[in-house]
Amino acid sequence: MLRKFIYPILFFPVCLYLNSQKALLSETKYNFEEVAKEKENQISLNYSDIVNIILKNNQELKSLENLVNSSSFNLSSKLAKRYPKLDLQAAGFPQYVLGKNFSSSSITTKTSKFSANPSVNIKLDLLDPVRGPEIEIAKDNYKIAINNYEIKKKDLILEAKSRYHKLQKSYQDIKNKKLSLDLSIISLKDAQSKFDAGIGTKFEILEADAQLSRDKQLLNEKKIQHKINKIELEEILNIKGDFVIDEKQKLIGFWNHKLNKNINEGLIKNLSLKNINLKKTIKQNQADKYLNTYKPNIYISNTLSSSFSKGDSLAVQIDSKKSASSYTNTVSLNIGWNIFDGGQNKDLYKSSKADAKSEEYSYKNLENIIKTKISKAYFNLKLNKEKILSSSKEITSTEESLKLARLRYEIGISTLKDVLVRQKELSHANSKNIDAIYNYNLNLDELERLTYLEMSNICEEKNSFIKNDIQSICNL
Repeated sequence: MLRKFIYPILFFPVCLYLNSQKALLSETKYNFEEVAKEKENQISLNYSDIVNIILKNNQELKSLENLVNSSSFNLSSKLAKRYPKLDLQAAGFPQYVLGKNFSSSSITTKTSKFSANPSVNIKLDLLDPVRGPEIEIAKDNYKIAINNYEIKKKDLILEAKSRYHKLQKSYQDIKNKKLSLDLSIISLKDAQSKFDAGIGTKFEILEADAQLSRDKQLLNEKKIQHKINKIELEEILNIKGDFVIDEKQKLIGFWNHKLNKNINEGLIKNLSLKNINLKKTIKQNQADKYLNTYKPNIYISNTLSSSFSKGDSLAVQIDSKKSASSYTNTVSLNIGWNIFDGGQNKDLYKSSKADAKSEEYSYKNLENIIKTKISKAYFNLKLNKEKILSSSKEITSTEESLKLARLRYEIGISTLKDVLVRQKELSHANSKNIDAIYNYNLNLDELERLTYLEMSNICEEKNSFIKNDIQSICNL
């Protein structure tokens, strides 16, 4: 009688282990043929392809390209003021006059005449006080348009890289939640097996089933978020058709530049700061333009006028063979001088000077913002580096704790509650590691964008020579 009671208890852990493995294999089985068929016609998108795809496909960037062209044409139009102007005028070219003049007190006369009166005028500005500032303003506006294009390009590339990392992170989130779901299935099978053997409770089944439901819901949320992330990446890259990316999350590089160098390079090369200086220069040139309107405009003009006619006018008898021609050429030095306009341009001069002064404060404000952003990204990178190391160590510890907790539960010296707690701890540790790697990569991209420096593929940490040292980011 005692033997019948003891044997099931002795062999129960073995049966429980076999049932657990069977459940895990059944839940994680994939149909690789169907997956291969689905991916056959998909575009393979790599992290290194983002820059070229943005330059080729993004519509917002193409719009800015046209604005750059517009500024270029505007500059060319201002430069054209340096060259002579040639005007051709021809009133009635040709014209034919037919008429008859009758009077009771005089002889009746007739008119029948073809004529042409072309005129050519050449004008060359010797002194145009407004022309110089206008050209300088057009040059600065052209530089601003180029800088705006580069700023938008770098911002779009940064945003696309961020969405790429986010999509990659969602793959890992799904993988993590699938692992949690598989562990919950095993826990439920274990609880059911123990209950069937008469050594478990209904409460443990309900508890395991509740955890399974939560894991299913979390997995479903991650799948939906994954779809949203994919749509967002597809939108910014303007990709036609389905695509796949590398699902494996990894560190994209290392940052070996000191904080002072980051700040200095970021301030020197920042295009937004350069644009503020250009805007200040534009305001100063506008002020000079308004002031220069009070200066004389001196120019040389050469006008060639001619006339040709055939026929007769106001004659008793029309001589159709009669012809005449004449020309005059006039060369003159001219001056135009706006002496007084009620103070309008003087007030506009003061307004532009005040605008130029305001750009100085905008420069200092943006300079402080850039310093803050660079410092924040730099220290966040260090923080996420530490999080990657600590979460990696935590994953190793919680995996071992889960194994021990499950073993203790199988031999009856622990409860299912302890196993479920360890499952949650493992899932949480994986989530922290996934988030840390995601944020680390974002910080690297942000530092590249802010400082115009490049990340490195070589890790230069002092303790990197220690092999298999988990405390070094170089060994991950």
